[in-house]
Amino acid sequence: MTRAQVKKQLYDYLGESVTIRYNLGRNKYEQYRVKIKELYNNIFLVQTDIDNQVKSFSYTDVITKTIRIKF
Repeated sequence: MTRAQVKKQLYDYLGESVTIRYNLGRNKYEQYRVKIKELYNNIFLVQTDIDNQVKSFSYTDVITKTIRIKF
């Protein structure tokens, strides 16, 4: 999967709620219910549903499976 493919897939869900599972290492995970907010060249922004925090992730995080997105 390339960065362009990831960006195109996220663009299809722009403004919709998805679940992100973030791998912190050593079998530790954080899971968020987020809304995909904005897409940029190297990163994308999401807004959490619970406390409206804005978090950023890179497309590389998706490619290397540091984060997993359930649509």
